[in-house]
Amino acid sequence: MDEKLHWYVMYTAPRAEKKVAQRLEEKNIKVYLPIIEEIRQWSDRKKKVQKPLFNGYLFVYTSKERLWESLQVSGAVKFINFSGEHAVVHQNEIDAIQRVIETGVAVEVDTGTIEHGEMVHILGGPLQGVTGECIQKSNQDYFIIRIPSINQSMLVKVPRKFLEVIRE
Repeated sequence: MDEKLHWYVMYTAPRAEKKVAQRLEEKNIKVYLPIIEEIRQWSDRKKKVQKPLFNGYLFVYTSKERLWESLQVSGAVKFINFSGEHAVVHQNEIDAIQRVIETGVAVEVDTGTIEHGEMVHILGGPLQGVTGECIQKSNQDYFIIRIPSINQSMLVKVPRKFLEVIRE
């Protein structure tokens, strides 16, 4: 049996991403749950909280034959499918997500449809060398890293001076 390993996209119960990731790791299943920090404002205080970058999603590195085993943990709902096939995320997409989070730049997730903009290459700063799509949003320059396998995009604010338009 071919046990080729891939990153699959798991959908979890609401607010269960961290627990599901922990339970999978306890079963020695490799998991990636992108976590970002944000400041939450309450009436009496501010607090830094850690939250999943993609609500309800985490990535599981396993073989197709072992997907069912991953779904046996409490809080796991299903693996995402497109056209009857399990959604697979490529390693370079996982690397791009990790790199964005490690740099600590402000990240916003956009699940809506994004108009096609110009393809850009980042010339400087912590994301130097990354290529993606640039859009304008409320007079700010945002850089998009698309994760097509889960139909999500990460928007990262990048100063215009660091962006070079890629000419075909």
